[in-house]
Amino acid sequence: MIDTETENALTNELIELLHSSGRIIEIRKGTFLFQEGQIASEMFLILSGRIQISKMNTEGQELYLRLCSEHDIVGELTLFTEDPHYIFNARVIEDGYVAAIQLDVLEKALFQNSNLGFQFIKWMNDHIRRTMTKFRDLVLYGKKGALYSTLIRLSNSYGHHQEDGIHITVTITTQDLAHFCATAREIVSRMLTELKIKQIISIEHKKIIIHNLDYLKKENDCESCPIAHCTID
Repeated sequence: MIDTETENALTNELIELLHSSGRIIEIRKGTFLFQEGQIASEMFLILSGRIQISKMNTEGQELYLRLCSEHDIVGELTLFTEDPHYIFNARVIEDGYVAAIQLDVLEKALFQNSNLGFQFIKWMNDHIRRTMTKFRDLVLYGKKGALYSTLIRLSNSYGHHQEDGIHITVTITTQDLAHFCATAREIVSRMLTELKIKQIISIEHKKIIIHNLDYLKKENDCESCPIAHCTID
């Protein structure tokens, strides 16, 4: 699993600012922290629990973009915009707590503290690069590339190395993977079956074990980018 202190995550100083400036909200599984189109007045720092960030197209198809957990920020794209509205959905998939920070309060703090402003810009740059590489994999390498990319990113974010392979510590269903790949569940199911036959992966109790990560990277023409830019969060 990634060491968040060394992989360009939020610095302790930024975390303290966001935590101290916000009101604490309890979040419950199955509810939405916010939905696309809603007027945005706050940004959120996850203190515990997990939140799924997604986008819905006009046909009602949902694309999963990020799986966020402790010390991740959601709603950040509303900063420094006029008449801000949330452009994604933030659905709670695990109970927890978030700190809600007023946008104007955070903007003022970042203007007044150049060091914090620099740290936040650096974090935003890394976040945008991660998002761009996800769309690159989806557009350039098709459904199979999107699935392999998602498995690689899951291993970087939630992978636990054991003797038999990399155990993904979060529960991921076939439907979840389909949402990450913007394709049908049946297509993902067939691709997973092929990977299982080749003994590249196995699935136990809805938890994925990757036995041959190099195979996924080779098939996806992996560019060996920094792990910080190849995560699911």
